[in-house]
Order: sequence, then C-alpha cells, then structure tokens
Amino acid sequence: MKGRQTTVTILMADDDEDDSLLVREALAESQLSIELHIVRNGEELIDYLCHRGLYADMSSKPRPGLILLDLNMPKKDGVEALKEIKSHPELRQIPVVVLTTSRAEEDIYNTYKLGANSFIIKPVTFDSLVEVMKTIGKYWFEIVELPLEAVGGNYGQQTNQSSFS
Repeated sequence: MKGRQTTVTILMADDDEDDSLLVREALAESQLSIELHIVRNGEELIDYLCHRGLYADMSSKPRPGLILLDLNMPKKDGVEALKEIKSHPELRQIPVVVLTTSRAEEDIYNTYKLGANSFIIKPVTFDSLVEVMKTIGKYWFEIVELPLEAVGGNYGQQTNQSSFS
C-alpha cells in the first residue's frame, strides 16, 4: 500500500451471509492488511458512504479504499447503488468491483457503462476465492495509484459533505 497507511478498508455490499463470510475468510487467508466492513443492501451501502443512520459516526466507519458490490440485493440493488456512487462527486473516485454470480452480458455491459472498475464472477471454490481476493488486494492497493482520499486519507474531514436525497 505504498507506505500510505497500514490497513485499507474494503466495504462489501452483499445480502448473502455465506458469501460475506467466505470473502472475510478469504481475505484473512490472503494475509493482506485489509479491514472488511459488510452491508446487506444498496441502501445500507449508500448510508455507510454518506454517514447516515447506523453509519452516522464517521470515526467508526472509515472511508473504503474499495467497494465490492453484489448486483442482486434487496431494497436497492447493486446497479442502482453503483449509479448513485459514480454520480456523486465525493464518492466516484472509490473503485467499485462488482463481485456477483451473474454471468449476464447485459449486467457486465451496464455496470461498466455506469462506471464499475471491474466485473468479477464469484468463484465457486474457496481456494479460487482466496486467489481472487489476493489479486484484488495486490492490484488495487499495491500496483495502481489511487487518490489519497480513496485509500482512507481525509475521509470525514471534507468541509462540503453532501449526501444523497
């Protein structure tokens, strides 16, 4: 993570508790310095990012350096949440990796059109999931250069914090 900080926060939006648990275990197995926060639907994702409701206390919920986004969720699906994130000036630089079971060409096309940074089909084996998590971590936090704000710097210290209506 190029000396910027020791731990990066990943925010995962997925309503499947088994998938969330497997991703948590795969990240632990990958031995990357990552803190995983999980929300269960698109509404919770936007609340987390905008510090509303349960996520109003910014100090306990750091800005994510990466969002792992499932597409099929209740209340607000991944496509709707992605559209909101990528249209928001203070959030759009956060990389969003769609991590889903969908193989539909339409989903792939639409999410990239809306600004997703990657589209990954969830692996079926735990070993494959560990490899995917290692690759995601290495790529997003060791290889590419991200704006400091996207890896945790100055989050919650903006003077003009806007929120979604």
